Amino acid sequence: MPTTKNTPKKKTRATTPRMSKTHKDALANGRVDGRVIREYLEIVEAIKPLRGRRRTAESISKRLAVIAAELKTTDPVTKVRLIQERLDLRTELASMKSKNEVAAAETKFIKVAASFSERNDITFDAWREFGVSAAVLKKAGITR
Repeated sequence: MPTTKNTPKKKTRATTPRMSKTHKDALANGRVDGRVIREYLEIVEAIKPLRGRRRTAESISKRLAVIAAELKTTDPVTKVRLIQERLDLRTELASMKSKNEVAAAETKFIKVAASFSERNDITFDAWREFGVSAAVLKKAGITR
């Protein structure tokens, strides 16, 4: 007859409390809010004014037309540089957000920013320092 010393003990699982439906919904809402905030902040960061004149889609298109004309008559070294500039400009043009996309992201941000700020203790000044306009924060209900 086997002794009890040598038989391994059955491991019992500690019962973990299950998450309630409201808790799961709150987590899902937090993820959605975070996504909306991140999307808007990425747009704000992308359109943040840099030194010099800001490029528009129209100015990029004009430069692309000039490059196309110059490519026909330039020497090989300049041609390679122009090809690289053309590639860079096309990438920049493709990454530009339209006014409709910015407005849609801003509208979504306005809906969730106040509750997100409250949950994460983010102040008006922190949003402003990042680059979010005071007008948008006012619409969202975030005040000093």
